[in-house]
Amino acid sequence: MTRGMPSLAALLGLLAIAGYQNRDKIGELLKGVTNPGGAPDAPGDTSLTGALKNISGSGDPLKTIQGGLAEVIDRFRNAGQGAAADSWVAKGPNEPISPKHTESALGPDLIDMLTERTGLSREELLSRLSKVLPEAVDKLTPDGRLPAA
Repeated sequence: MTRGMPSLAALLGLLAIAGYQNRDKIGELLKGVTNPGGAPDAPGDTSLTGALKNISGSGDPLKTIQGGLAEVIDRFRNAGQGAAADSWVAKGPNEPISPKHTESALGPDLIDMLTERTGLSREELLSRLSKVLPEAVDKLTPDGRLPAA
C-alpha cells in the first residue's frame, strides 16, 4: 500500500466536504468501505465513494482510506499531537484538536492543496477538519488499532 499524499489528500478532502455536512452518510460510507462485502446503505454513499476515487486517482477506496488514515496519525504524532491522535484510534473518548494544531500537523502545502481542491477558505477547511477528524478516525478504527497494511 502506498502511503503518499494522494491517499491523505483524498481522505481529508472527503472529510472536509462530505464529512462535515453529512456526518451520518460519511459514517455509513466508512462502514461500507471498511467492511468487506458490506455495501453502503444511503443513496448518497455511491457518490461519496466516487468522489473518493476521483480525488485519490485510486480504484480502491479501502486502500485510499487506510493509507490516508495512517498518514494522518503519523503527521499528528510528528507535530506533537500524538496523545490526541492516539485517543482517536484507541477505545474511549476522543481528545479534541484545534484548527491551529490541525494546520501545524498537516502543513501549509497540504492545506493549500485542499483549499484549492475543495473551494473552502483556509479557516473553514481547518475548522471542519478539526471537528470531523477525531470522529472519523474513531469510526475507522473500531478495534482500537490502525488497519493492517
